[in-house]
Amino acid sequence: WPLAPLVLVYTFGSLREKLAFSACFLNLTISDQSSGSRVAGRLVFYQTEGSATYLRDAGALASGVATETVFEPLDPERNFSSAGFSYTWDLGNGEVIRGTEPVVRYRYSESGNYTLRLNVGGNPPQLAPAGVYAQEVQVLDAVRSIQLVAPSDYSVNRNSSLDLQLDGSPPMWVCWQFLRNCAPDPAAGCTLTLLRAASLRLNHTFGSAGLHCLDVSARNAVSALRATFNRRHLLFILSCAAVLAATFSFILAIACRPWQLNSSQVRHTTSTTWRQLE
Repeated sequence: WPLAPLVLVYTFGSLREKLAFSACFLNLTISDQSSGSRVAGRLVFYQTEGSATYLRDAGALASGVATETVFEPLDPERNFSSAGFSYTWDLGNGEVIRGTEPVVRYRYSESGNYTLRLNVGGNPPQLAPAGVYAQEVQVLDAVRSIQLVAPSDYSVNRNSSLDLQLDGSPPMWVCWQFLRNCAPDPAAGCTLTLLRAASLRLNHTFGSAGLHCLDVSARNAVSALRATFNRRHLLFILSCAAVLAATFSFILAIACRPWQLNSSQVRHTTSTTWRQLE
């Protein structure tokens, strides 16, 4: 069978793709005992990596990244403009931060699920918080690498298995596509798979010999991997006829070599016998 070499081209962009802004509204009810009015607020999450700042949805944050959470009171009538507040942030990982500013800076070093609690206190005492408010936060590891565990060449018209190993927190969306001669084919599209583990097995049948590329991209709620990763296996491709011709040539060479050796020995022996008779 002809062999189809596989050139693996992983195309990604920056380590983290900028996500659309989506602020989480956390309804903090602070009661004014004199007037009975109420004020709500919202939490906005920012994450900074290098010189880039990303606005994150409160439901998902990236691990190991500097995080800033801001409490923004929703007070259009400015009923509480003259009031001061104290803020107690319980990050859910054993760390508690207190301050008088409506902002907290921290980072989650490990992925997992955390409960962020905020206690807002009022000053003067006429303003009192209605309680402690909580927000569930999911911390994910960014997708940092994709590894392929597979042979470098494959047989045509035979089912082949390829294993992808991803370094990142699921759930992840993985989009993969095989490209004949490594030529982009926008009309074909890619196969989109929701991955709830860190590995994926691909089953594919190569319909023709030649050069093939595998295009892979992966994304979770905090990252999209779009770096360039090349693994090139440069092999000569032989057609069926060429393979058969090479095989028969090898067999004939092995079979004819002993026959030529025996013929030479027979001629030498006969010549010696005639000289002895003379």
